Amino acid sequence: MYLNCHTAYSFKYGTLQIEDLFSEAKRCGVHKLILTEINNTASYIEMLRCCEKNMPSKNGLTKYGQEPYSLEIGIGVEFRKEDELLYIALARNNNGFEQINRHLSRYNRGEVNLLSRAPELSDTFILYPLGKIEPDLLRKHEFITVRKSQLNAYKLHADRKEFAHKFVLHHPVTLRPPITEQNGKTKKVNYRDHNIHRLLRAISCNTLLSKLNEHAQADRGEYMLPEAELLKNFEQFPDLIANTQRLLNKCSLDFNLGEDKNKKVIKDKKENDIAYLREETKKGYQRIYGNDQRIWQERIEKELSIIERKNFTAYYLISYDLINFAKREGYDFVGRGSGANSTVAYCLGITNVDPIELDLYFERFLNEERSSPPDFDIDFSWDNRDAIYQYIFSTYGEEHVCLLGTHTTYQRKSIIRELGKVFGLPKEEIDEIVEFPDANRKRDHIRELIFRYAEYMKDLPANISIHAGGVLITEKPIYAYTATELPPKGLPVSHFEMHSAEDFGIYKFDILSQRGLGHIKETAKHVKKNQGIDVDVHQFRKFKDDEKIKDLLRNSKAMGCFYVESPAMRMLLGKLQCEDYLTLVAASSIIRPGVASSGMMKAYIERYHTVKNGGTYEAIHPKMDELMRETYGVMVYQEDVIKVAHHFAGLTLTEADVLRRGMSGKYRSREEFQRVRDQFFSNCKKRGYEQKVTDRVWFEIESFSGYSFAKGHSASYAVESYQSLYLKAHYPLEFMVGVINNFGGFYSTEFYFHEARMNGAIIQAPCLNNSDYLTSIQGKTIFMGFIHIKSLEQKIAKAIEANRQLHGVYTSLDNFLQRIPGIGLEQVRILIRIGAFRFTGKNKQRLLWEAMLYLSNSKSKLPSTEVLFDTEPKDFPLPPLLRSDHEDAFDEIELLGFPLCDPFDLLPNKNLGNTLAKELANKLNKVVSIIGYVVTTKPTSTTKGDAMSFGTFYDAEGNVFDTVHFPNVHKAYPMRGRGFYLIKGKVTVDFGVYMIEVQQLEKLSMIHKRPEKVYQEVESISH
Repeated sequence: MYLNCHTAYSFKYGTLQIEDLFSEAKRCGVHKLILTEINNTASYIEMLRCCEKNMPSKNGLTKYGQEPYSLEIGIGVEFRKEDELLYIALARNNNGFEQINRHLSRYNRGEVNLLSRAPELSDTFILYPLGKIEPDLLRKHEFITVRKSQLNAYKLHADRKEFAHKFVLHHPVTLRPPITEQNGKTKKVNYRDHNIHRLLRAISCNTLLSKLNEHAQADRGEYMLPEAELLKNFEQFPDLIANTQRLLNKCSLDFNLGEDKNKKVIKDKKENDIAYLREETKKGYQRIYGNDQRIWQERIEKELSIIERKNFTAYYLISYDLINFAKREGYDFVGRGSGANSTVAYCLGITNVDPIELDLYFERFLNEERSSPPDFDIDFSWDNRDAIYQYIFSTYGEEHVCLLGTHTTYQRKSIIRELGKVFGLPKEEIDEIVEFPDANRKRDHIRELIFRYAEYMKDLPANISIHAGGVLITEKPIYAYTATELPPKGLPVSHFEMHSAEDFGIYKFDILSQRGLGHIKETAKHVKKNQGIDVDVHQFRKFKDDEKIKDLLRNSKAMGCFYVESPAMRMLLGKLQCEDYLTLVAASSIIRPGVASSGMMKAYIERYHTVKNGGTYEAIHPKMDELMRETYGVMVYQEDVIKVAHHFAGLTLTEADVLRRGMSGKYRSREEFQRVRDQFFSNCKKRGYEQKVTDRVWFEIESFSGYSFAKGHSASYAVESYQSLYLKAHYPLEFMVGVINNFGGFYSTEFYFHEARMNGAIIQAPCLNNSDYLTSIQGKTIFMGFIHIKSLEQKIAKAIEANRQLHGVYTSLDNFLQRIPGIGLEQVRILIRIGAFRFTGKNKQRLLWEAMLYLSNSKSKLPSTEVLFDTEPKDFPLPPLLRSDHEDAFDEIELLGFPLCDPFDLLPNKNLGNTLAKELANKLNKVVSIIGYVVTTKPTSTTKGDAMSFGTFYDAEGNVFDTVHFPNVHKAYPMRGRGFYLIKGKVTVDFGVYMIEVQQLEKLSMIHKRPEKVYQEVESISH
């Protein structure tokens, strides 16, 4: 009898998680209901999965050993506009569901408005609230709903027998029932869920809770009742009950979870797809492996057979089509993810690492028992991805393609902020509560309420967002499965998210963007323009033997290079003295938090050096060493979980993949995961392993939790790292310009300019006659782009370059002002202060004076037409205008965010401590003092949860050094933002990498912008 059930996926309205609604149905003995979220279809797949999970298996229990419960669901949508319920559309069948999805999607695209009357949707039932429409205006499939509170009003219609069949009972479900609390002899009803609902509504309406309109809220009684109790409320009106039951019985859907719903055929039929895949694979195979048929017979035939049997041929061919399109357009790309374990993918050119050379485990990507879809991640340069999206939509049809959605959930900090607003707290107080939760938790009753309800509301879904790169391509129209949103990006987005898509049988194509490819492409362009050299960045085999690249890796000089520039990665490569590809591949994975924090990183480094020096180590178990000989018996990659589970513990490949997915953070069925975990321990016991061995192996598996890479993924990253390293090693200045212009590195832009300077570049502030919108290079001189100037309007910044290219260099301030129409005084002041007019030979004060005179005479409004004669105005004499040597630096700090001079020139005291970065190796275990300029800091925590941090600085010579701030120091001497610090601490070493273990920290002030002497001179002039 429940035609209108909400979950929390009725965003900022419902309070029930999917499992909660199922539990409520079970509590009330309800065996069928209609799920009708408000203006979306986000939850139904998860609900279908929940129903399937609770179905009985052969032994009468669920497959997880629990008591079964049978629940059938129908699907609909509750259409609302500005909090007004217009109508509820129920799908009679799959076709009706598609009609509803199309109607809602057209509304989301702005093609139609939501009117009080629903359009003609033939395979649906439309339900209007009582009083919205007269019965005689209803179409055949339309009905009117009656709530318990409306029964008196309904009696006015009850005698009209010709319309008796047009009314149905209406009891919405939005909340859990209230809680009855016993306090001594007093009973109190706690409407907790309704309070949560009201808070969500206040957040949605952006209003104070005290001002929330009752019209915007659900009734307190919108919770599920046992059916007998519900029907008792309507027992005087048997027609209502009968009509409702009839509608409920007629609503059904035919969806099978896990059934393949993807694009199935690319050519005209499946057989031709298979033949085409084989033919194209063979072409690539001959190009890579020549006429040696051994690999074809041993590996390719096996892969092709599994791909065909698992119906993934179309998945390969679509990926192949995308990379061929990218090649035709000249777009750079990298195929990675577990798909890099496929030799067929390597032959097709989808991926760039050789699975044979690296002994990649194909079963990690695809095996006979695997039910989940495969996974290619294809990275494109950030400025090419939109073109790839457009190609997919135009090639495979907008009816069949959409981007994958994701559901943003409330987390503790975000919900505390939202609750602070609806309770009326000022921003300063909210910031304080978020920053210092423990000190604020019990300060007053408002804060107590905020923290209590923040805990209740944590993990509730907040809205639909866009997955990082997922694209869905279906055989049937996408509307057969979901309505779509149209966010600002302008491409349709599914209402369900990744896990639901996977459960449902729709796999995603990961079309990702990254800045690393952008800076590689940009560097090649600058090398060609600046040095006339065509750089080939695809000579990977040559790069592996390049001594300059080895030097960068060994000596932690990889700043700017893709994936290897972070302080943690630089230190790891230094500890390993890494100079080869396989070590870099391993490092790319063991740097991940799970492997690092479990002690496996340390074990890997120790064993690496032991073996390198001819020694031996003790493995956990000989079988572990056999399975992971390349990584010295240490689990490093995702496929190691599969190998260990399958070969060490004897789990099936299906069970092993459950573990792998559970550890990668992409799996949701904790019951199934628990079952496989128990099987793991049971199998190990049967195989006679010692308990401590089993426990240790499980600990290593568990430590992966969400942070491990597939080996092929790491290998793909490493290839791109080598491309970056090659460019930095041989073309360092052009490389740094490429990094700066792609805004995607680990460090701030300031540090990349510093790195360019350390490699011999001359850094120039933006100049009207030399700078472009982006940063450019001429010989060894790097001219900052106008894009870096804060508050400079983009249209002005771009117009400067465009006008210069069209009409030649600017000759003076007056010439510039005539050529850039509409520029105001404030924008001109910014350009003068940054030094963009230095080609005129006039100082900034004089230029500011002239600009003020010019623009005031023209009333700050310049004509948009060109002047006939370019004549310079008369040069008037001005009094002496004094300026200190350091004022340019402070202008740069204000307008760029950092100075272009050596920052150490801005220190009033030239005492730089007793140590420089290059001297740390000679002062091991000694306490030193050093002045450092902050590059970056990283807050983290110890295994006990205590706050600590790491720091990266550079010294007076520009050389980088690293610091560690343990909890006591971190608390006593906190970092206070960017700038200079006097650091005192002990020099330590770990596998050849030197750090300072900080004992004291003091932030230093810079010189004053206008020294006292200048003030005195200005004062005397003014008198």
